[in-house]
Amino acid sequence: MTSTVPAPAAITAEGSALQAVLLDMDGTLVDTEGFWWDIEVEIFKRLGHTLDDAWRHVVVGGPMSRSAGFLIEATGADITLDELSGLLNDGFEELIGQALPLMPGAARLLTELAAHDVPTALVSASHRRIIDRVLTALGPHHFRLSVAGDEVTRTKPHPEPYLLAATRLGVDPARCAVVEDTATGVAAAEAAGCQVVAVPSVAPIAPAARRTVVPSLEHVDVTFLRALVTH
Repeated sequence: MTSTVPAPAAITAEGSALQAVLLDMDGTLVDTEGFWWDIEVEIFKRLGHTLDDAWRHVVVGGPMSRSAGFLIEATGADITLDELSGLLNDGFEELIGQALPLMPGAARLLTELAAHDVPTALVSASHRRIIDRVLTALGPHHFRLSVAGDEVTRTKPHPEPYLLAATRLGVDPARCAVVEDTATGVAAAEAAGCQVVAVPSVAPIAPAARRTVVPSLEHVDVTFLRALVTH
């Protein structure tokens, strides 16, 4: 995996241009991308269909409407989008009720952001019912606000979720750092004009302008994030 890390910053907390940190949820803070795929495989198995493992890269990181719609079309399964979405959310809630593993470095990063009083938002393509369950485990006090996929007109890869989070925080998107794990989320954050830290989960992501790629959240701290936004 290619990794690029910015040079150590001499900038102080007072001099940093960073106004907020916006964080994705599945695959970024919580190790749940595999949960969604396992649920999808099980549901379609009950419907008499076998999912091609290659499709996992198609559905990862996207809104449920897109992912579920793709799988229905690809398999020809006799189920509506609303029915499948309900089954997926039910299955996910059941799994996270049993265990909710955090990504390496996630708990430390959230604690550090809070200790430095950095405004932080959770921005996910998951539905509100799922976000609220996960927030209970992550600690809602770590976030000023959260944006769910079913609360926006156009979810990731459209920039609306990140633009909405920035607006609600009263900050400039160009002075926000976004942490994402999928190409879909990265596209949304970059379209919003944010500086992006990519921590790839399922599929690789290449470095690019205004995009830094790291192997895990263990490489990300407040100093690192402040160094990304310098003007």
